[in-house]
Amino acid sequence: MPAKPSSPPSEPVSRRGLVARLVAAAAAGAAVFNGEARAASPAVPRVAYHLSDMDKVGFVLGNIANHIEGMGGPDKVAIVLVVHGPALNAFRHASANPDLTRKLSKANAQGVGLEACGNTLEAQKLELADLLPGFVRVDQGGVTRLAQLQAEGYAYLRP
Repeated sequence: MPAKPSSPPSEPVSRRGLVARLVAAAAAGAAVFNGEARAASPAVPRVAYHLSDMDKVGFVLGNIANHIEGMGGPDKVAIVLVVHGPALNAFRHASANPDLTRKLSKANAQGVGLEACGNTLEAQKLELADLLPGFVRVDQGGVTRLAQLQAEGYAYLRP
């Protein structure tokens, strides 16, 4: 019977090394828990949709739904919708139509990031509470946020 290869002698791990390993493992676990691992994965395309035209709201939400379906599901693509200008009015809770509300709710449930331009919110005297659920405020402004997303490797789409 052949001899088993010997394993290298194990060296004791210092406390400092152990703490560093634990911190790295905790950070990796937190990233996965927060969904950051999916968005950062090179295997998952990242896309930023730009919406400012009121007459394109339904069209863009339809594109996003088709995009997710075409990629094979919400876990196969990371999408952020950045809304500013007149289009933000379409998402007012008080006046949104039921079809738009349903489409936006579905997109939100599928993990689409919904971002509202802080400058537009101020100009239109709106608060996040005035919008349909799921939006976050982008204080640096919509166009600045879109440029930031592009710098982070997101594909830019403006239907």
